[in-house]
Amino acid sequence: MSSLRPLTISIAAAAMSLSLACGGATPDGGQEAESPYAAHEVAPGEYDDYYGFSSGGHSGEVRIVGIPSMRVLKRIPVWNIDPGSGWGITNESKAMMGGKWVGDTHHVQGSYVDGTYDGKWLFVNDKANNRLARIRIDIFEVDATVEIPHTQGTHGVFPQRAPTTEWVILNSEFRTPLVNDGSGDMLDASTYGGVHTIVDAERMEVVAQVQTEVNLDLAATDYSGRYSFATSYNSEGGATISEMLASDLDYLVVFSWDNIKAALANNDYRTVDGVPILDGTEGTGLTAYIPVPKNPHGVNVSPDGNYAVVSGKVSPTASVIDITMLDDVFAGNIEPRDAVVAEPEIGLGPLHTTFDGRGNAYTSLFIDSQEVKWNIQRAIDLQANPQEGETAVVDRLDIHYQVGHTMASMAETNEADGRYLISLNKISKDRFLNVGPLKPENDQLIDISGESMVLLKDESAYIEPHDIILVRRDIIEPHVVDRVRLEEHPEAVTQSSITRDGNRVTVRLTATAPVFGLQEVEVNEGDEVTFIVTNTDEIPDLAHGFAISNYNIQMVVGPFQTKSVTFTADKPGVYWIYCTNFCHALHLEMRLRFIVRPRS
Repeated sequence: MSSLRPLTISIAAAAMSLSLACGGATPDGGQEAESPYAAHEVAPGEYDDYYGFSSGGHSGEVRIVGIPSMRVLKRIPVWNIDPGSGWGITNESKAMMGGKWVGDTHHVQGSYVDGTYDGKWLFVNDKANNRLARIRIDIFEVDATVEIPHTQGTHGVFPQRAPTTEWVILNSEFRTPLVNDGSGDMLDASTYGGVHTIVDAERMEVVAQVQTEVNLDLAATDYSGRYSFATSYNSEGGATISEMLASDLDYLVVFSWDNIKAALANNDYRTVDGVPILDGTEGTGLTAYIPVPKNPHGVNVSPDGNYAVVSGKVSPTASVIDITMLDDVFAGNIEPRDAVVAEPEIGLGPLHTTFDGRGNAYTSLFIDSQEVKWNIQRAIDLQANPQEGETAVVDRLDIHYQVGHTMASMAETNEADGRYLISLNKISKDRFLNVGPLKPENDQLIDISGESMVLLKDESAYIEPHDIILVRRDIIEPHVVDRVRLEEHPEAVTQSSITRDGNRVTVRLTATAPVFGLQEVEVNEGDEVTFIVTNTDEIPDLAHGFAISNYNIQMVVGPFQTKSVTFTADKPGVYWIYCTNFCHALHLEMRLRFIVRPRS
């Protein structure tokens, strides 16, 4: 539990005094209990202890949430159009979006060094259009994207944890033909497969893909840089729900990076659409197929690096795989199933597991609407030597309702600290004011510092934050800058000008409070016009907006930042260009005339 800061103590003390002075009584004459959140509240002027990086689901964005305040601090547009910042409107963002304005972000992950976050990058998938985006943490904006070929339902994504993040892996949840061009019998699902994609984190280019006969869902990597993991819930290869539920066992698929690197070095692959495709089917040596109870979903690696925990969403169990036994699995010394060292029964609908760094796991139970805390070593001991009436479960907490992902503070690193847990619940029902058929989601903050879990706070969330990671402030804050370097953009403007090349007009424009560098721009109807705008103000929070009346153009340019936009001047007349971001006492006067001469 976090310690109280002086201001918080003062507020708490004042509140207690006021409560006592005013009676503070319950209807039965007792004293009102203080909220458990009071000891964790972030008072005015104070900072949160953690950055929460949350996906935005089918909003296509990433959200930054302060923990424990649960305040949404920023919404980073990724696969969506955001007029507030100009994302999806500027030339720079359009190039990274590739003409697709719909996205479904599920998993946000950070880059690593030696098993913990390095504060350099965030990575996030697009399940709808099969892409990966990289976000610079220093400015919290997307700086690169890559399309993932031969996949549909690009779902699980995870970076290499050690020694540094050189690779990022992604899984294709939906089995499809590798060459999906309409040739062959498209109804024959037996010809479909999945791919495990390897992306170079620095270059943001596809390195290779490992083809499997099964679908590949959630992803994880180990702490040694030697293995990656994928759950597979449709080992039957079914195309209908009944076909997908036929078998009692599915798989955790383990990928050997040593063997993959050797195959790449030996050119042991075929090339499809310019991408090396490696054979990862069972028995090829690149993969190990570990049987686990049917329909596994999440796979998470314990902070000590010893265990991968898999949850079978239609089995009431979690499977504990001993990662130290994988060398023997790949060497053929033991059967893949031998690496499963525990399978405790924990409740109905287990989905995802997180950790406190003290040997305990926390698994979300979708059907039971619970978070369940259980001890990993206790589960292993009971598997080897069952004791009647004994269980690995330590505690249960009812949540509201139907939790999906769950994440504890720093739990995806070797520095898990066991302070907070976030339960990202899919249904809120009666928790908030009724806002119509589309209810808010409910993210709940839970204190896990003690033996029992304590629910601290509800926080509404717009549809649908899928997953979150909690990163200590001291890791992130030193990397965040107030402004970009002026020279980062190759066309940064220091002097305003207008140039014409045939019917192409380029306007280079400075923005310095409270004036734009030009007071008038004149073009002809039909001209292709490009505005390149640089904010030359040095004040950290002095952003300038740029909007053109009736031209569907709006963007915001931060200090020393440059953005550009290209459009056709197809409406003759006089149109005001104005600053949309309040920047100065003369903000309303910060504008210029855009004059479009009609065709003669």
